[in-house]
Amino acid sequence: MSFFHILLVAIIQGITEFLPVSSSGHLILLPNLTALEDQGQAVDVAVHLGTLGAVVVFFWSDVRIALFGVPRLLRGQIDTEGSRLAFLLIMATIPVVILGFVLSVTGLSEAMRSITVIGWTMLGFGILLWVVDQKGSSEKVATDWNLRDAVIMGLWQAVALIPGTSRSGITITAARALGYERSDAARVSMLMSIPTILASVALLSVKVIGDANMQVVRDGAIAAICSFVAALLALGLMMRLLRSVSFTPYVIYRIALGCGLLFIAYS
Repeated sequence: MSFFHILLVAIIQGITEFLPVSSSGHLILLPNLTALEDQGQAVDVAVHLGTLGAVVVFFWSDVRIALFGVPRLLRGQIDTEGSRLAFLLIMATIPVVILGFVLSVTGLSEAMRSITVIGWTMLGFGILLWVVDQKGSSEKVATDWNLRDAVIMGLWQAVALIPGTSRSGITITAARALGYERSDAARVSMLMSIPTILASVALLSVKVIGDANMQVVRDGAIAAICSFVAALLALGLMMRLLRSVSFTPYVIYRIALGCGLLFIAYS
């Protein structure tokens, strides 16, 4: 892969992983709408590692609390803020792991990687985000997150395995429907991404580890660093904007892109 191709993939992944616009959808569209070849699973692992690093750094205070709670959770004690947060993150991740395994084994995950599917999911879930964001209440904050909400958001997160849905977009939609304030909805969604990305990286790594060589390692390192920087900047910008604006700008982008893709698919 050329440096330009690696940089392009890393920036797209970094920017779109945490914005509610679907990173997987954009990465599928890249080779479909350009002359560029598919970046391959090794680069996918690298850019996911980069975005994982970005969300851990950005939300380090929350991540640190959860990590310190893991030993107590392993002893069956859910009696501290950390053990409770770690438990809720695990519970929220179970649905997407189960469904992801099923889709991978059955081959349905590959069958859904089409411009038509991405166009409809971009459009439909974009409109859903706008409706829920406009009508949803804002009486809950991140510290109100409980087992019921974690399970509900986890089930919604599993839907994001359909390309174009957006993991962050669908979990933010779920959080807003449950009454979470915008910035806290985004915060919970971002924390949920950590175990989900870890699971995804683990699955992809099994598939590519045997083909690793120095060229793959070099490309992966560049991709990881670039996606880390792009994701960190995107996270900072989104969380800052949510203090004063809604999710409408992202919805407008989703609707425009969805309509464009459907025009291409059916023309």
